[in-house]
Amino acid sequence: MHISDILGQHRPALSFEFFPPKTPEASEALYATIAELEAYKPSFVSVTYGAGGTTRDLTHDLVVRIKDTTSLRPIPHLTCVCHQETDIQTILERYAAAGVGNILALGGDPPRNLAGYDRAKDAFQHAADLVAFIRRFNERGFHPDRRGFGIGVAGFPEGHPTTPNRLLEMDHLKAKVDAGADYICTQLFFDNRDFLDFRERCELAGIRVPIIAGIMPISSAKGMSRMAELAAGARFPAKLLKAIARAGGNEEAVERIGIHYATEQCRDLLDNNVAGIHFYTLNKSGATRQIYANLGIRDTEALALA
Repeated sequence: MHISDILGQHRPALSFEFFPPKTPEASEALYATIAELEAYKPSFVSVTYGAGGTTRDLTHDLVVRIKDTTSLRPIPHLTCVCHQETDIQTILERYAAAGVGNILALGGDPPRNLAGYDRAKDAFQHAADLVAFIRRFNERGFHPDRRGFGIGVAGFPEGHPTTPNRLLEMDHLKAKVDAGADYICTQLFFDNRDFLDFRERCELAGIRVPIIAGIMPISSAKGMSRMAELAAGARFPAKLLKAIARAGGNEEAVERIGIHYATEQCRDLLDNNVAGIHFYTLNKSGATRQIYANLGIRDTEALALA
């Protein structure tokens, strides 16, 4: 189903993100998580794509397995780094043949083992270039849906880590939307004021597509440090840091604090008519299921009808 139809039916949309497992044991754990979360009838689920395409086949296989064996609607990530046009063409053709309806188009990062990688070698220097290529693919009629792939792009409420100029950052986001993006999914954030300000600035810039808020509950102090590395520039509000400090290293307490904090974020976002919330699950279901319970949400379809 095209993302425009999904977001039209589900307001607000609630969705989950998974990453491709690399071992049989991790695969079994993930499929157990997927089975647990399928009951919540998410609007869609997304599947990440390793830096430089390092999980290309794993991502494809997981996306197709989810599509063929569950009721979920998978959206694969696709990045620019380390790719030529022929690479992207082949990937899009495979997804189109499998009946996958949507793509999340990202700039991406080079693999860690390619320090100093020269991006000039890539066919697409920016996510807007990748979006435009996917749109041209759609126009050539390669996809069974006459509209082709629905296209998502990333947004950064706290600012893009490589674009400190916030005015220029918004120009880049507008370029992605003008190239053909149908929706925006944001990087994780911990202060809703950042998201609400970002949404207003998008409106001022003439960006009219739905904006989905990315939420990642903190599950441990170590995990929080890892988030700071992966989401460069992530800001942790003092009240959240104080709460975690009071836990005194008790990891169960930290997890409860993280779930409570994320619940309150979601509650406030829903009160502010957010178009959707995307949960970064880290391939686990417990925190997301608890947030649903805290909010009194049985499943996404029931929320949309409420």
